[in-house]
Amino acid sequence: MRVVTTAQPLDVQPTPLALLLLGREADPKSERGVECPGDLPSPSDPDLVARARAAKEKLGDKVFILGHHYQRDEVIEFADVTGDSFKLAKDAAAKPEAEYIVFCGVHFMAESADILTSDDQKVVLPDLAAGCSMADMATAEQVAECWDVLTEAGIAGATVPVSYMNSSADIKAFTGKHGGTICTSSNAKKALEWAFEQGEKVLFLPDQHLGRNTAVRDMGMSLDDCVLYNPHKPNGGLTVQQLRDAKMILWRGHCSVHGRFSVDSVNDVRARIPGVNVLVHPECKHEVVAAADYVGSTEYIIKALEAAPAGSKWAIGTELNLVRRLANRFAAQDKEVVFLDKTVCFCSTMNRIDLPHLVWTLESLAEGTLVNQIQVDKETESFAKLALERMLALP
Repeated sequence: MRVVTTAQPLDVQPTPLALLLLGREADPKSERGVECPGDLPSPSDPDLVARARAAKEKLGDKVFILGHHYQRDEVIEFADVTGDSFKLAKDAAAKPEAEYIVFCGVHFMAESADILTSDDQKVVLPDLAAGCSMADMATAEQVAECWDVLTEAGIAGATVPVSYMNSSADIKAFTGKHGGTICTSSNAKKALEWAFEQGEKVLFLPDQHLGRNTAVRDMGMSLDDCVLYNPHKPNGGLTVQQLRDAKMILWRGHCSVHGRFSVDSVNDVRARIPGVNVLVHPECKHEVVAAADYVGSTEYIIKALEAAPAGSKWAIGTELNLVRRLANRFAAQDKEVVFLDKTVCFCSTMNRIDLPHLVWTLESLAEGTLVNQIQVDKETESFAKLALERMLALP
């Protein structure tokens, strides 16, 4: 006989880590933290949508909401514009009348928006704990130490840093200070071509996969032209000769989402869906990019599906929120869009920006309380802006 018992409430107190993950506590020892004066609205509050609309309407033209492609649908609904990180930062700069720029994305994106907008505008991130694992894989101290290694090897003078947009303001500033440029996943080839006109080598930060894929797939280099610098090993785990022989010195960083896709994922989807087109982001591993039919940025992915013929089938290797949104959008046009992997693959830090955090942010601003402002110090901003301007000047 089975005995059914009634579950009793457990006297369990949430740990500081659990509160941090919930976005309800701060960790002063962490680079990222979140502080929400008062209580966040409950995720189950049925009035959240109405509250968000009311707060946004009250703010009017004073607020401009940016929504990255990887955000939840419930957040995208309130975005004034959507796009990738650099497009959104430029959109913010083109909206000087907006006093508040609410960036629904991650920390480095809000930093870029602060760099490109005027001093009168205030950039707000609904949850300060929405970081980026890739950006956090390269700290200012680590990159400075790497440059010392290159200097001791006698190659720093011939090396041009190229940093991916998905990097902290500190790394962008380092890049600007040392004569380098920023790149996006759309213009990485142009950035590398420019860099090799300035020097003999490139230090590519912080995503090894975008650097490797661009160098080998788009520029005809070999894998042997690339070495991987590991900041957790002495001299990056490389010999002086390896550094001197390399053309591309790749930082040991990666995207936690795109790094999950594998060749097995590609083979599996081809077996399940005959005639499928495999389209992946260049942050994927080199072997995955080599096995795909098409490779491109989030904007490229969207445009490729817009131009695709009815009846075509697509397996997309990028963040799941975007893929699911695209699948719903193009189903009416008889285009089958599936996620490349069988497992769920959301960007966990992007997903920290949820409707409760957005409501709390908008209501606070509507009441005259500035919360979660992202500010880059003037010296860092100056050098980071220099690197961004070099990118904007690329042909």
